[in-house]
Amino acid sequence: MADHFTEIQIPQQKHYNSIPFPSVLSPNPTTTAVSCSVSHLIEAVKTQKPFLDSLLHKTGAVIFRGFDVKTPEDFNDVVEAFGYEELSYVGGTAPRSNIVGRVFTANESPPDQHIGFHHEMAMMVELFSLSEDGFGSAFAIGRMVELLSLSEDGFGSAFVDGRVAPEPPSKLFFFCEVAPTSGGETPILLSHIVYERMRQKFPEFVEKLEKHGLIYTYLLGEDDDLSYPGGRGWKSTFSTADKSVAEERATKMDIKLEWMEDGGVKRITGPLPVIRYDKSRQRKIWFTNMVGWEVAGNAPYKTITFGDSKPLPADICYECLKIFEEECVAIPWKKGDVLLIDNWAVLHARRPTNSPRRVLDSLCK
Repeated sequence: MADHFTEIQIPQQKHYNSIPFPSVLSPNPTTTAVSCSVSHLIEAVKTQKPFLDSLLHKTGAVIFRGFDVKTPEDFNDVVEAFGYEELSYVGGTAPRSNIVGRVFTANESPPDQHIGFHHEMAMMVELFSLSEDGFGSAFAIGRMVELLSLSEDGFGSAFVDGRVAPEPPSKLFFFCEVAPTSGGETPILLSHIVYERMRQKFPEFVEKLEKHGLIYTYLLGEDDDLSYPGGRGWKSTFSTADKSVAEERATKMDIKLEWMEDGGVKRITGPLPVIRYDKSRQRKIWFTNMVGWEVAGNAPYKTITFGDSKPLPADICYECLKIFEEECVAIPWKKGDVLLIDNWAVLHARRPTNSPRRVLDSLCK
């Protein structure tokens, strides 16, 4: 690391077992100014990939700060340097647009809108047995997964028992092109810490989550609504304007659609597992957005139920939100920051701001 990066400390970091969260890497100050350039960062990523992968696995999130990353094209080149395979955003709820290459807007809702903590595309997780992939659940033991290419039907995904199951990204990149003057942070939170605290405080509740999973119910408009974070319409969600095609694709994803008179649709997903097992780190994680969309009319106790259709206790949902706020790290963005997140280890959110803010992202398998 000495030839390329130096690990710095910032006030907002937390430490778990003496490990900083997140890790923050800057150019090595002992080298010349060229070490800040995008080309140097790209070369450093390529030559130090094993170190960076190990650091990400240890900490869950890494910020690259002080490098001369200015444009979406620069960001795209940095993402490409890591060599991770791109993931298509199929079935997600956020309105997003492609900017260049594999770079997209993170969420096109107004920056004064809050986005709650979530694992990216947590509702898109298919149900595997613990022995097969290490992300355990009590559901659908023995299913086999076969990856389909996007060219099969323009609807990239994983195929399970004749059904399509879009896979969540394993890694997320964020890039700050325009830093807000105040607010607008992307708070991050270690998922296993949430699980441990919730299990300690509400053991019976967590046990029921592990046993039954959750059913998610959301309303989708016909077209994208950029006024709130979860405003992706059913046409862009299912990549079609044909209701019959949307139903076919939803069925392949184990999603039930109930059409509404206004042209929108009620989307019902699940039951899906909430508590999963991260085999590589040998710990359970809180892999859900159960309280991730408590604004914009989507209170968790109204739109999400246990897998047996019984309602969630509102008081426990809001206690979970308190744990989120106590354990999260919210680092103010600086222009040029690149944040790399392990989506299997870390939840993320968005704090509101009234100042200009532009954060782009890229999803990886």
